[in-house]
Amino acid sequence: MKRSIAFCLMTMALAAAQAQQGGITPELLKDIKDSYKPTPSDKAIYNAMAGTSISVLAKNHENLANFDTHFSNRVVSHGITDQQQSGRCWLFTGLNVLRAQMMAKYGLDEMEFSQNYCFFYDQLEKANLFLQGIIDTREKPMEDKMVEWLFKHPISDGGQFTGISDIIGKYGVVPASVMPETYSSEHTGQIADLLGLKLKEFGLQLRQAAGEGAKETALEEQKKEMMGTIYRMLALAFGEPVERFTWTMNGETKEYTPLSFYQTFLGNDLTGNYVMLMNDPSREFYKCYEIDYDRHTYDGRNWTYVNLPIEDIKEMAVRSIKDSTMMYFSCDVAKFLDSKRGTLDLNNYDYASLMGTSFGMNKKQRIQTFASGSSHAMTLMAVDLDANGKPKKWMVENSWGAEAGYHGHLIMTDEWFDEYMFRLVVEKKYVPESVLDILKQKPVLLPAWDPMFAEEY
Repeated sequence: MKRSIAFCLMTMALAAAQAQQGGITPELLKDIKDSYKPTPSDKAIYNAMAGTSISVLAKNHENLANFDTHFSNRVVSHGITDQQQSGRCWLFTGLNVLRAQMMAKYGLDEMEFSQNYCFFYDQLEKANLFLQGIIDTREKPMEDKMVEWLFKHPISDGGQFTGISDIIGKYGVVPASVMPETYSSEHTGQIADLLGLKLKEFGLQLRQAAGEGAKETALEEQKKEMMGTIYRMLALAFGEPVERFTWTMNGETKEYTPLSFYQTFLGNDLTGNYVMLMNDPSREFYKCYEIDYDRHTYDGRNWTYVNLPIEDIKEMAVRSIKDSTMMYFSCDVAKFLDSKRGTLDLNNYDYASLMGTSFGMNKKQRIQTFASGSSHAMTLMAVDLDANGKPKKWMVENSWGAEAGYHGHLIMTDEWFDEYMFRLVVEKKYVPESVLDILKQKPVLLPAWDPMFAEEY
C-alpha cells in the first residue's frame, strides 16, 4: 500500500514537472533578469517614459524639416467633412468621391450628401443581413464557426466600398440639408451597442423557434416583426428617411426622390464601373478573391477584389489622379501617423533607438500575425511625381474635420504607401485589360473570419 502511494506521488510530481516545462521557473526568471544590465541611458529613458508618451519620446525631430506640401498632380477638393465619433469613414469616403464628381460636372462651389440618410439604410440592411443569416444557419450548432461569427458581428458602423454601391444603388442619396446629422449618427457607439444587443436577442429567438419546428415562412414573418423594432430604434436615433424632397440648383427648384436625385445628377453604375484592388503580399498576386458575408445587404455583393503588387496599383492611381478623378482608398492609418502635422512617414518615429531593439517584420509578416490591416478609408486625391514620373508622396482627403492633420488632409511618403496601403477602388477606364481579365476568374472564396477582414465590422 505504501509503495502504491509513493508511486502515485512520484507520478504526480513528474506530471507537475512536465506541466511546468515552458513556464517561467525561478531559475529561468533569474537568467532573464541577469541578462538585463541597466545602463545610465536606460535610467534616463525610464525616467522619461515614466511620465511621457512613448510616441512623444520616439518622435524623430530630424524628420520635421522634411515637410513638403507641393504636389505635381492634384484633384481639386472643396470642403472637409467630419465623421465625428463614428466608424463611418467608408461612407464619408465614398460620398466624398461622388460629390467631387457632381461638383465638377455642374460647376458647384459646394455640395455634401447626407451621410445620415445612407447610414440609416446601411444599419437597417445590416440588421436584416444578420437575422437572415441566423435563419439560414438555423440547423447548425451554436459552436459552428459561421454561427459564432454572426453572433460576434451582428452589426457595426464600419464597412467598405460595396456598402456604397449597394446602399446608394438601392436607396439613392439626398443632400446633407435634407437629412442632417444627429447626435447618434455622429456618436454611434451607444446605438450600436443597443442594436447589437437586440439583434443577438432576436437571433436566439429565431434559433429557438426553428428548434421547436417553425417553418422558414414562419421565421420570415417573425423576422419582419423584428425588423419593425429595429426600424423604430433607427428612426428614434437618426430620424426617418425622407421619400421626396425639393432641391434648388441655379435658381430652379424641383422635386426628387432619393433615387431620382442620384440618377439625375450622378447616375454612375457603382456596381459595374469600379474595380476593387488590394495589395496583400500574404496571398498570391494576380488572383481574384471574394470574402464571404463581407457585404452590407443580404441581396448585395460580397467584397471581391483583385490582389496586385503595389506598383501595379500605383500606376492606376496615378492615371486616375492625372484625369482629375478621386478614389476610394484604405490603409492602416495609425502606423507612424503624426496627427498634428498630418503626415504618414516611416521616419516620423524612431522606436528602435528608444527601445534598443529593431522591429523588422515586413508587410506580409505583419498581415499574417495580425499586426497590420486596413483600418481607415479616405479619398486619394493627389500625387507628387519626380522627373521620371515615379511617385514621391501622396495625399488623401480625410473625414476628421478641417482642423485635423494638414488642413483636413494626410500626406504620406511613397515608402509609407508601400507598407501600409491596402485597398483602392478605381474606375474601369483606368484599369488595364489584363487586370480586368482577372475579374473573369472564379474568385477564391475566403471565410468571413479571415484575419485580413475580420476586424472591419
